[in-house]
Amino acid sequence: MKLPIFIADAFTAKAFRGNPAAVCLLENKLDEDMHQKIAREMNLSETAFIRKLNPSDSFSQSSCFGLRWFTPASEVPLCGHATLASAAVLFHKIKNMNSTLTFVTLSGELKARKAEDGIILDLPLYPAHPQDRHEVKDLIKTAIGDTLVQDIRYSPDTRKLLVRLSDTYDRSFLENLKVNTQDLLQVENTGKVRGLILTLKGEPGGQTHAFDFYSRYFAPWVGIAEDPVTGSAHTVLSSYWSQELGKKDMRAFQCSCRGGELEISLRPDGRVDVRGGAAVVVEGTLTA
Repeated sequence: MKLPIFIADAFTAKAFRGNPAAVCLLENKLDEDMHQKIAREMNLSETAFIRKLNPSDSFSQSSCFGLRWFTPASEVPLCGHATLASAAVLFHKIKNMNSTLTFVTLSGELKARKAEDGIILDLPLYPAHPQDRHEVKDLIKTAIGDTLVQDIRYSPDTRKLLVRLSDTYDRSFLENLKVNTQDLLQVENTGKVRGLILTLKGEPGGQTHAFDFYSRYFAPWVGIAEDPVTGSAHTVLSSYWSQELGKKDMRAFQCSCRGGELEISLRPDGRVDVRGGAAVVVEGTLTA
C-alpha cells in the first residue's frame, strides 16, 4: 500500500511554527484499523485522512470530500488545524481548481475557502456554560497549582473545560506557566472533560500586534499533552470571548512554544469563520 502523505504547519505563514498535521489522500477505502496505525506512526497531534466520496471524484477538480482526524490515541470529532492543513494541501499542492472546499465530517459539513492571506474555515460555534468550581477544583489544582482563576466554563458539546486566568496576569505568565498534564488522567477519569483550555484576556498592542485573547490547550485524555494551536478550542473560545468583550471580530494567539495566530469572525448564522495560514513542509509517500 502506498499513500500520498504531507505534513503542513497550520495557523502560521512560516515553517516550523503553528501546529503540524499529517494529511493522507485516500484514493480507495482504507482498512479501519489502518487509520489509527498511521496516526500513531506519524505521532503528531492529528493525522487527517481525505477521502473521495465517489469513485469518479478527483482531488484536483472535485469540491467535496470526506475528512476524518486521528490523534496517536483515538479518532476525534473535530480538528480545526488539520482541516486547515488538509485544505492547504488540496489548494497549494494538488492545485484544486475550486475556491471553496466542503468536508463531510463527524461534526457535519465544514467549508474551507481561499483568501488572499490564508484560508478561512467555516466552523461550528459552541457555547460554554458556568461551571461549579467545586466539581473541578482538583483538576484545576493539579494542572496549574495556586494560579489565580477568574472564570470557569464548560462546553458540553466539545467536553472542553475553559479556565480563564486572572486579568492580573500577562501573556508571558501564560507562556511560561508549568502545567501538570501527567496526573490529569487520574484526577479526571469520568469522561466529562476531554480537553483543558487555559485562556487570558489580551493586552494593548504597543510595538506588536494587539490580540484580544490568549490561550493554551491540553488534551492528555486523547493522547495530547499540549496541542500547539487548536482550531476546535477556538470554537469555544470565540463564543466566550465574544460575549466577554462585546466583539464579533477578534485576533487570537495560542501561547505554545510554536505559537499560532488566528483571526476570528462570528457569523450571523451562529457559526464562526477562523482564518489562518499554512505551510506545507513535507511531501512524500507512505508505504505499508
